[in-house]
This record gives sequence, structure tokens and C-alpha cells, in this order.
Amino acid sequence: QVQVVESGGGLVQPGGSLRLSCAASGSILSIYVMGWYRQAPGKQRELVAIIASDGGTNYGDSVKGRFTISRDNTKKTVYLQMNSLKPEDTAVYYCNVRTVTYDYWGQGTQVTVSS
Repeated sequence: QVQVVESGGGLVQPGGSLRLSCAASGSILSIYVMGWYRQAPGKQRELVAIIASDGGTNYGDSVKGRFTISRDNTKKTVYLQMNSLKPEDTAVYYCNVRTVTYDYWGQGTQVTVSS
């Protein structure tokens, strides 16, 4: 059984920072992309950042220059460093783990940016 577990969400003031982590465990092979998506109330889920097994990255336009994604392949873990947070970054952040055959999703972690 595969598990994808996020951690690190919470409440932060505008301009602050948070670091999200996501670990995949279980019978999961050949992960080639890991990443983060988010969904705010009343909005569609959108790309935040993804990282391929070779280290290639792609970011959503709204987070470029503020967020950094990284991964540890040996630990099947992906990280999202979020700096200069804005109220519009408030959302549930979901971890995605993509293999050749299947997409796995975490339960989500709430990030709230508010003073």
C-alpha cells in the first residue's frame, strides 16, 4: 500500500516563510515526478511546483522567485520552501507523486497567510 504524507503547513504572517515536506512510502517504484499543487476555496487546483527525478523543475507563475522545490530521491521525499508568503498563497497544498502507471496524492496540508 502506498502512502503520501504531507507536513509543515500552518498559519504564517504575510512576508513569512514555511517549509512543506512530503514523504512517499510503500510499494512505489520508479517515481519520476514529485510536486505540489494547491487549491483555494472556490478555485480550481493549480500547479505550484514540480521536480523530476533528474532535478528539472517547473513553477507556477504566481510563485516563481519565492518558492523553491527540492527532493531527496533516496528518501522519496519532496520539499517546498515558501518565502515572502502572501495572503493569496492561502490554500490547501497537496503533494503529488507520479509514476509511470499512477498518480498518488496526499491528503493535503493547510497553509494560511494572514496577519
